Amino acid sequence: METLVKTFKALADINRIRIIKMLEVRPLCVCEITHILGLAASTVSQHLSILKHAGFIFARKENKWVNYYLNKTSQQKYLKDLVSLIQKWLPDEKILDQDREKIKVVDRNKICGI
Repeated sequence: METLVKTFKALADINRIRIIKMLEVRPLCVCEITHILGLAASTVSQHLSILKHAGFIFARKENKWVNYYLNKTSQQKYLKDLVSLIQKWLPDEKILDQDREKIKVVDRNKICGI
């Protein structure tokens, strides 16, 4: 039961839901997520840590980037079910539409300074 509570606590923040919805579009690095949300990198890192610990996302190092992915293939049944449901939820939410538009133009090479 503790795992299920941790899972729902991870969803109890608007920015974490926004991150999940952004990662439906494509993998993103911390600086891209930070840029889109307009939050401090440390705050975004904390949100990513909570989502990762709950199993919603995973990170993969690819060349000089660490990309975050939505975990669509979790072995935890309720988590897999929730990710599937979340993908269907909030189709007309304005802030999520704005996030998706920002994802189209965000350039990690310009904003990450690497």
